[in-house]
Amino acid sequence: MIKSDYPNIQDVYDLMKKPPSASDKKRLEKAYNFAKQAHEGQKRANGDPYFYHAFEVAKNLADFGMDSTTIIAGFLHDTIEDTSVTEDEVDNQFGSEVLFLVNGVTKLGTLKYKGAERHVESLRKFFVAMAADSRVIIIKLGDRLHNLKTLGFIKDRPDKQKRIALESIEIHAPLANRLGMWKLKSEIEDLAFPFAYPDEYKQVQSLLKQKSHTTQKYLEQVYKSLRKDLAKQNIEVDKASYRIKGVYSLYKKLKKKDMDIDKIYDIVALRVIVPTVEDCYRVLGTVHSLWRPLPGRIKDFIAVPKPNGYQSIHTTIFTGNGGIAEIQIRTREMHQEAEYGIASHFAYKKKKYEKKINSSTQWIPELSDLQDSISNPDHFIENLRLDFFNKRIFVFTPNGDVIDLPEDSSAIDFAFSVHTDIGMHATAASINGKNSKLETKLKNGDIVRIETKKSAVPSAKWLEFVKTTLAKRQIKNYLGDNSLMNKFMNRFK
Repeated sequence: MIKSDYPNIQDVYDLMKKPPSASDKKRLEKAYNFAKQAHEGQKRANGDPYFYHAFEVAKNLADFGMDSTTIIAGFLHDTIEDTSVTEDEVDNQFGSEVLFLVNGVTKLGTLKYKGAERHVESLRKFFVAMAADSRVIIIKLGDRLHNLKTLGFIKDRPDKQKRIALESIEIHAPLANRLGMWKLKSEIEDLAFPFAYPDEYKQVQSLLKQKSHTTQKYLEQVYKSLRKDLAKQNIEVDKASYRIKGVYSLYKKLKKKDMDIDKIYDIVALRVIVPTVEDCYRVLGTVHSLWRPLPGRIKDFIAVPKPNGYQSIHTTIFTGNGGIAEIQIRTREMHQEAEYGIASHFAYKKKKYEKKINSSTQWIPELSDLQDSISNPDHFIENLRLDFFNKRIFVFTPNGDVIDLPEDSSAIDFAFSVHTDIGMHATAASINGKNSKLETKLKNGDIVRIETKKSAVPSAKWLEFVKTTLAKRQIKNYLGDNSLMNKFMNRFK
């Protein structure tokens, strides 16, 4: 029987996107009680029973939209590492799938940030596990989210607070972003920001207070006018709301704009959610018939989604009363995916969702390859940041296939990303129909064609222009092998 002084498991059921069946409820309650007993007597830094943390992680996973098996693993995620519970017990009580997920999360716990010991073998195993099942990282993100919410309780360890905050901003938030979990990415960044960069946090908060209220006023006037016109055209609006930009996200933009908040137009955005894709474009047409758009500020992420699967139309308009405002237009399904990314599909075991999950996580196996190719853990973390967590661009092959690359990638990076043989024998590039050098930096939306010759080979100079680990590795391997062959041949001259 569940004691009244412990949180109620009904809170987890209420958050699940798909109502749990009777058998799921039985398994979930079993995991609830198992974790509660395993953590009996353990306390958190704030004095709460440790089980409260396990419960909050399970709640986070339910809120993300995860399936019951993942939520069960959330309840148990610390049992093997922090209690006397064994792997065999978890396997016998909950099955091999839950054990696999719990072990994956436990191994990821060995990754520490700057200066601390990093266990390269455990990391390699983790990325192999993550490539096999991305639920592992989602559980870890649910765990990290609750740890950040309670980070203020370890005031006596400011060094630890800062380490956890930096790790969260540089590792966990970008992972959430790559999985399309925008809401979670923003939450992680904003919770970590005051501990990672306290002075900068105070500065941005002050600037935000000055600006957001005025911008929201402009948007409220815009929406009143827009709503009248949409009603005349019988365009149904599911929901309209104001989205205030995350504090850390705003800080990153401010740094690029010399901390001038007047140069940033999306501090507050009006978000309009409609039933269909056709409605999205009808709303866009109505907006542009009422207000003049800023040149170059219309972004159609429905026709061309971001690499993490994000879809929406963004347009920035002159409001006519001296203000500038951003409007975002999307469908209900796009909104759900924008908030929770691939996590929003796990509760529904349908082929169309499996396809979306696979397309959103196609970069994960590359993490395992990266780990295999780099033995120095410091180099690994640096390449992880550059290759997977840096700002992304997407460029196109002549056939319209999207190639996802780090910002500032060159046509050489593109060539190797399409196919190793194309990279190895590349001679020239055509970018948007114009002949270009292979060293040319690519921009978002470029259409790239690579010319090849069988006699062409990589040059050492290429290493100055490539950003991706894949391209660097292939070029270095060729140069190294060629150097060894020349030395060998010279011995017989």
